[in-house]
Amino acid sequence: MKRTFFTTLLASLLAAAPLSLAAQHKVVAHRGFWKAEGSAQNSLTSLRRAAEVGCYGSELDVYRTIDGVLVVNHDNKINDVRVEDTSYPNLQYIRLSNGEYLPTLLQYLQEGARYPQMKLVLEIKSHRNAEREQSVVDDIVKLVHDLGMQEQVEYIAFSRVVCARVHEVDPQAKIAYLNGDLSPKEVKALGWTGIDYEKGVLQRNPDWTREAKELGLEVNVWTLRGEEDIQAHQADPNIDLFTTDDPDVALRLTQPASEPAKKKSGKSKKKKG
Repeated sequence: MKRTFFTTLLASLLAAAPLSLAAQHKVVAHRGFWKAEGSAQNSLTSLRRAAEVGCYGSELDVYRTIDGVLVVNHDNKINDVRVEDTSYPNLQYIRLSNGEYLPTLLQYLQEGARYPQMKLVLEIKSHRNAEREQSVVDDIVKLVHDLGMQEQVEYIAFSRVVCARVHEVDPQAKIAYLNGDLSPKEVKALGWTGIDYEKGVLQRNPDWTREAKELGLEVNVWTLRGEEDIQAHQADPNIDLFTTDDPDVALRLTQPASEPAKKKSGKSKKKKG
């Protein structure tokens, strides 16, 4: 029988790295744990479900409306309306697939603060131009600081302008680049803290995970789907984080059997920013 790519990759990596290293991988729920019952992508429920199953982080996507409201949504359009070109009153009563209203970033962060053990991996979406992107970054970072959530929030972006601006206004922030067109050495030179690359990028550049670790960068891979996909990447000890649509499967595969996921909640203590 012909072996699949992932089976071949898994077999070759296992020869160099013991499976005991699998516990080093941390799990990020892609747009939250949206496959859970009663959930939806980028919903407050998806955030809660990610925390309840024990994820390291829950990823979310943020745009800003024309009147300055930060909203959590993956696509740049909702009902054929471009988010950054419309006002919040035109969006606030839109319902997600689970019946929730479209959340604002403020609402999302306030809910996330109830689960201080889980990181909020905040993707700042690319906007129309560099000036607008810098302004959006300023608004987002200010909100995070006002809520005292600097240690809980990590930033990711495809835009170099966005990453550079986050680093400028908050030099202590964790920033991972998503676009996949910079080598680990180039990312390190820019002062960012990690690469967060699509799995195909890492397959085409098999030395990058090792190079990134040698440079002290954090390595995330996206978007993993299903057990075989997760296992193939699990064998690479240089990957720190899995961003996945199946966080429950990833947790089952990466956690030691003696340390099941713990359901935690609680109010975070605000820190002055």
